[in-house]
Amino acid sequence: MSAVSESIAQRVTLGMLVERYGFEVDPPFATNVTITSLSDAVDTVIPGSLFICTHEQEPDVLHAAQAGAYAALLPRASKGQIANADIPLLYGDCDDRVLGDLASGLAGGPSNAMAVFAVTGADEQAVDAGVSQLSEFLHMLGNPVAVITASGSTSMTRTMNLNYPLGILDMQRALSVCAEDGVAAVIIAMDDRTLAEHALESVNVDVLGTEDVNASASLDELKTRYAFVAEHDMSMTSSTPESDEMAADSPAMYDRVRLGHMSLAIAMVLAAGVRKNNIRSALHVANNLN
Repeated sequence: MSAVSESIAQRVTLGMLVERYGFEVDPPFATNVTITSLSDAVDTVIPGSLFICTHEQEPDVLHAAQAGAYAALLPRASKGQIANADIPLLYGDCDDRVLGDLASGLAGGPSNAMAVFAVTGADEQAVDAGVSQLSEFLHMLGNPVAVITASGSTSMTRTMNLNYPLGILDMQRALSVCAEDGVAAVIIAMDDRTLAEHALESVNVDVLGTEDVNASASLDELKTRYAFVAEHDMSMTSSTPESDEMAADSPAMYDRVRLGHMSLAIAMVLAAGVRKNNIRSALHVANNLN
């Protein structure tokens, strides 16, 4: 049960959805109706919502309309079954791919406005530690950072109260909040505690890292499970001898466990295209402050 309702980036009409996704609208003259949010549950509907009913749901269009929905999207099989809806109805098959594209488009493609990092692995504590260390290191490099994890999500200093695991609409809403806050980099814990299946539909992931390559799911498996978008030449990032050497000059040098997390953070930042000199300078400053 979720919604996309913050940081709406563009005006979306029912006519635009008809043109883009091949939906049918009833009545036909309702094409100029504008929606300002998406919801897949009645209890998250606000005025301006497009209420999305999946095949698994019993359409509760009447209550959605009473809550302020401007329109409802129903499966094609429901056509002709809803009487006295009081709001325009769209008919079409909205699978996860369409839902992700719709939510991302309504929010202005927030993952394209930030560098998106993801940390994965079989060990939950290691994933959390990796996310935390990468966040700290990106701060060290001067980036406003957001973290999305079941252990506690933040957009810079702002706490995001989210319900886990996150679904498609939850994720797009969280990313739109981060983009609105001016975040430069967002770090996602790519695990089942944080993300539901296909939660990353239409989310572009720039760098994916793990400390435990042997115990981690493959890149293809993760793409199938969470449905994120990535460049064709993307590979799983892990620590390298070079990142180990650089981490040995960091404040984590005396802590073997933290040293591994720092090495992964450095390797991921290198994979994002940050220059080695900038990394060494940041580590030098951090050592002096310690």
